[in-house]
Amino acid sequence: MTENPFGGEGGFDLNALLEQAQAMQEQLVAAQQELAETTLEGTVANGLVTVTVTGTGDLVGVQIKTGSVDPEDPDSLADLGDLIVAAYRDAKAKADAVAQSALGPMAGLGG
Repeated sequence: MTENPFGGEGGFDLNALLEQAQAMQEQLVAAQQELAETTLEGTVANGLVTVTVTGTGDLVGVQIKTGSVDPEDPDSLADLGDLIVAAYRDAKAKADAVAQSALGPMAGLGG
């Protein structure tokens, strides 16, 4: 007879399963909280634009090097927009990698 991993006399121990699920939920919440408190930066064009995101991917800051953009030049402003997007993508990729590492197999379980 095979031993039941959830205990009991060959029966199904629902309490053990629920305890295990609750422990996993607590680990997931703790990891998500840690990610929300972590910040990462993405930078492009030799530091011209730097953005900061949380470990969950929320944008929390944008820094633009002073004097690097001519506010009267529409092309310069359009380029700035592209640089911000690129810096965000860089930071978001880092955040995704940190989240995958922190959450591991639980990465798809969060809300």
